[in-house]
Amino acid sequence: MAATALGVMVATGCSGAGAAVQDGDGVSRAGSGARPGEHSAAPGGGRGEGPGSHHEEIHDAVDSLAAAGTSRTRTAMEMATGGTRVTIRGEGSYDFTRATGRLRVVLPADPAGVDEHQPITELFVPGALYMKNRGAGVPADKWVRVNTTSLDDGNLVTGGATDPMAAAELLRGAERVAYVGEAELAGRKVRHFRGTADIRKAARAAEAVRSHTRGPLAAAAKGFTRHAVPFDAYVDDSGRLRKVRHRFTFANQGRSVDVTSTTVLFDFGVPVAVRIPEEGDIYTGKVGV
Repeated sequence: MAATALGVMVATGCSGAGAAVQDGDGVSRAGSGARPGEHSAAPGGGRGEGPGSHHEEIHDAVDSLAAAGTSRTRTAMEMATGGTRVTIRGEGSYDFTRATGRLRVVLPADPAGVDEHQPITELFVPGALYMKNRGAGVPADKWVRVNTTSLDDGNLVTGGATDPMAAAELLRGAERVAYVGEAELAGRKVRHFRGTADIRKAARAAEAVRSHTRGPLAAAAKGFTRHAVPFDAYVDDSGRLRKVRHRFTFANQGRSVDVTSTTVLFDFGVPVAVRIPEEGDIYTGKVGV
């Protein structure tokens, strides 16, 4: 994967590896602590025991997002460089029926605590990512458009926030799913699952259901050198996916880079409006970092 696949994250000066996101969402945990490949029994009222029931619940949680329609979302993406962990955070809303969304992405301050970068506005639409305030040399009133089907990572990490629908659809490639136990997220009981998702399997599943993510996931299946993506997923008592954390690994300039991406979903059913920029509002020159 080329260095440019780091997109927004390049602007922060990150090039290291080995990160574990601290997203500050207040998850408190209870229950077993099963590891990937181990399967603990579901609690009373759950789906039952065994890997089949866990996969089914995870897949149903992905399907539930289309039924919910929309939600607000918080994102966090972290990587490490020189022993320093750098986190990019985003907040906005997303429409899962149209695969469109809007995020305000905040880049980290410099070591002195100074905000060197303006927040980036990101628009997600099928097959493309629009970014405003992205890169040196781009006029303040212009957008940068990126074709996500042409990116080596399918925009799983490029924008500094994983497309919420792609984050969910990756779970269709789930393998070795374990039920960890009950937890609490924002005052609500959730069921915590842990496993590994295969990007290639997720891409095939997206193609089979003609998902909006099939193009980007197919690109990621070709671009990532390591297709196994460890994940933690949290499902509420209505069967909806409330949080998912992925740990991506890829090669960048001969080095192995680990990026942890977290997506939290809440306030289901909120209005979401995404207006695609006009052609004249899109910058066509060279984008700096």
